Amino acid sequence: MSTDTAVCKVLLVDDHEMVRTGLRTYLMLDSRFEVIGEASGGLEAIRMLEDRQGKEDFPELVLMDLMMPGMNGVEATRELIGRYPSLKIIILTSFLEDDKVIEAMEAGAVSYVLKTVSAEELIYAMQGALRSMPVMSSEVSQALTRGLRQRSVKSDEEGLTEREREVLLLIAEGKSNKEIGDELHISIKTVKTHVSNLLMKCGAEDRTQLAIYAHRKGWAE
Repeated sequence: MSTDTAVCKVLLVDDHEMVRTGLRTYLMLDSRFEVIGEASGGLEAIRMLEDRQGKEDFPELVLMDLMMPGMNGVEATRELIGRYPSLKIIILTSFLEDDKVIEAMEAGAVSYVLKTVSAEELIYAMQGALRSMPVMSSEVSQALTRGLRQRSVKSDEEGLTEREREVLLLIAEGKSNKEIGDELHISIKTVKTHVSNLLMKCGAEDRTQLAIYAHRKGWAE
């Protein structure tokens, strides 16, 4: 959104129709925002943006639920940001778990907002997201701090994210980038990014060494 008077196009992603209806109804009353689409899951959201790429109804902001069947909000956020870096995503959820907050922020979400916030607080977070300004409640900030502290003591895992470990295990099974992408519902480009991060974090030079690393750690049979 280039100016404060421009209308921001919003995509709603939530597997509960009543939640989407409530959000859409409220945002219809605010001339600063326009709901241009709804998706009931991460995969549907990805397909929707693929169809709208380069068109006028491509969203600038996504309100993304966290726990959804098929592809959760963290996975969808990571995939969408990988494809459309300028897209702004807010995780809007009922769940407050330390590791989920960290995963969401690492995936590229601007903010992590609880569904218990007031309408005014949600609008404030949306306006902040358009300026790449994170907006979090004290509860979320504390969860983020706790999660980061817990992660810092887990040196045995070499700081691998949950998704990186999934990719590592599939590499240990001998799967190709395409097979990994198909199984995890992510693009080959995203798989390659995870592989590069794994090579660096594990001190490996190739996929064979990554597989050996996974076996030595006892993560793969």
